[in-house]
Amino acid sequence: MAPQRVLLLIPPLTQLNTPYPSTAYLTGFLQSRGIAAEQADLGIEMVLRLFSRDELRRLFDEVRKHTVALPPEATAMLAKEQAYLEWIEPVISFLQGRNPAAAALLSRPGTLPRGPRFRGRTQLVRSMPPEDRAKHVATLFLEDLTDLVQATVSPHFALSRYAEHIARSASSFDGLIAALHRAPTLTDEFMLEALHAHLNRVDPTLVGLSVPFPGNLYGAFRIAQAIKQRRPDLPVALGGGYVNTELRRVTDPRVFEYVDFITLDDGERPLLSLIEHLDGLRPRKNLCRTFYRDQGRVLFADNPDLPDFSMNNIGCPTYRGIDLDRYVTILDSANPMHRLWSEGHWNKLTVAHGCYWKQCTFCDVGLNYIGRYEMTPTERLIGQIEQLIAETGRRGFHFVDEAAPPAALKSLALGLLERNIEINWWGNIRFEEAFSPDLCRLLAASGCIAVTAGLETASDRLLDKMKKGITVDQTALVAAAFRDAGILVHAYLMYGFPSETIQETLDSLERVRQLMAADVIQSAFWHRFTATAHSPIGLKPAAHGLRILGPEFRGFAENDLLHEDQTGATPDWIGEGLRRSMLNFLEGRGFEMDVRDWFEHRAPKPRVVASWVRRLLKGRSTKDDPTLERRFVWLGGIPVIESTGRTARLALPGLGSLCAVTLPNQEATWVEHLIQQSTPRNGDSHSYPPLRAVSSTFPGGAQQFERLLNSAAWNRIRSAGLLLV
Repeated sequence: MAPQRVLLLIPPLTQLNTPYPSTAYLTGFLQSRGIAAEQADLGIEMVLRLFSRDELRRLFDEVRKHTVALPPEATAMLAKEQAYLEWIEPVISFLQGRNPAAAALLSRPGTLPRGPRFRGRTQLVRSMPPEDRAKHVATLFLEDLTDLVQATVSPHFALSRYAEHIARSASSFDGLIAALHRAPTLTDEFMLEALHAHLNRVDPTLVGLSVPFPGNLYGAFRIAQAIKQRRPDLPVALGGGYVNTELRRVTDPRVFEYVDFITLDDGERPLLSLIEHLDGLRPRKNLCRTFYRDQGRVLFADNPDLPDFSMNNIGCPTYRGIDLDRYVTILDSANPMHRLWSEGHWNKLTVAHGCYWKQCTFCDVGLNYIGRYEMTPTERLIGQIEQLIAETGRRGFHFVDEAAPPAALKSLALGLLERNIEINWWGNIRFEEAFSPDLCRLLAASGCIAVTAGLETASDRLLDKMKKGITVDQTALVAAAFRDAGILVHAYLMYGFPSETIQETLDSLERVRQLMAADVIQSAFWHRFTATAHSPIGLKPAAHGLRILGPEFRGFAENDLLHEDQTGATPDWIGEGLRRSMLNFLEGRGFEMDVRDWFEHRAPKPRVVASWVRRLLKGRSTKDDPTLERRFVWLGGIPVIESTGRTARLALPGLGSLCAVTLPNQEATWVEHLIQQSTPRNGDSHSYPPLRAVSSTFPGGAQQFERLLNSAAWNRIRSAGLLLV
């Protein structure tokens, strides 16, 4: 039997600046097992095909044939067709980073044709540096064209999702079937032309479709439909984040007229089992977490003897086969944290699988992607970092954890410093007290530039009901520690949680206003609470005061549940006010306004004192507790001692500038030795001295050591770069 050839595809549409990592993980795993595997991102290929001169001309021709009366905005854009055709390829080239010199011309008023998206953006555009201004106006240029496509020839198309509305609450497969029975749209045709090119190139024996979000579902099934029309015997497997949460109970046999297999949770073991099945080595009934159809019935196979692979045995993600230089930066906000999601490529890795907390009542804590917790060994993670740097030439990393553990990040940071590996990285955390100011400084020294985390609500009562395990004050202090270390902070926020009152929502907004005005957090996003089928709330809604209204499960998707909060209600105008306020906060505006003014209806006055954040930060303690289990790490340069008789001047090349302290000779020598022991050594992982142990070696005894800890000299040494983590 010929060896299997696997083609893994990302259907339209995710981000435009970097490929979604699911196929990179699975391609790396399969190749590490000696299996021929290739990957492609059909989303970026579809977008680049649309935004080319020839196809854009075709678009304008199709728009003119449109049978429905065109909106005035579309008519105005048709009149500027030649300008759009002239600039489309230079704009794309610039946003790909291929032509940075074009910034000066693109940022000049009047260069690009301006459509509806430019309205109201003049002040923001003028306030930006020239290169950012060029990226922003180029983004608005593409967004205008996207709106034209969506309003005329392809209602499915958006810049970061595709036909998302079809997948929302798709309890029945009927809606997707109806969409697939319609003639392909212009953008569908671009997608399918890219598909057939890859099928001809690879000639696969198995195609895997990754569906991470609702905005990938239609594209995946349109691709599967096209494959079955041309090559009905070619097996097609469906997996990914959307599948893992929404399709856990699929029973409609019509689904399997398009795909042959649906796999759940981590894809490595199910894919390997599928390949063994196609090789004749494993019967279907012994597959791993896989749906299939047999004699008109949907069956589920899950061999308990097939455990998941450990984080040490899944290989390294690879982007081989994907041209990273083709991806496009989209700059729709000047906010520095917000830009991380849409600007530049990020190599994706995982510090730990799952969530170490896994108690939040709104979260899918029982599902594999949350519930199975395992850290990646630090040596393994650093090896993956070095491998991806060598492969891609890029030193930006996004750790895609549900919540990266503080201990694992500390170990990673020390490993990077010891090996002198320079990267920029960011990732998702919990607002844990373990993220002390010193740990945040250590993470920053290792290359951390930003963190994201779920605050969810700035209400201690609701945080307790959510079982978040944090408090509002604790969150503010942790965020401030990251901010002080030079690390950007983004907070995920929620409104409409069961029993939440409008008063609590206004109080949360006031606290968020203060946090952002004080630059404690730099970015945030509000979303409305949704009860999901696999969360503790979704599993026992009545215990949380909810009555589930639907939708009735009809054989396909099941996740988001319509509900009625029997203890309160959140009107729609609350969400609009939160959205409007955050759009302004992200651009540094509106902090001086009363938060009630963002709402179109009468809202209660916040009960939060206006000085909440200021008082909280002012009361932070900086005293070192010698009883804590912490170790010293020195981030500065090599110290120099100059004896001046009974005292010595200790010169410390610190993180920012040279710091000098004068101490008794013996104490200065002790500090110098402590710094030597605490310095990360290139290529040498070693044990850093613990606070408790070194206190016993201090000249003069415990009382004298306590005096040092409370001295101005010690504070300067600590500020220079002597950390306790």
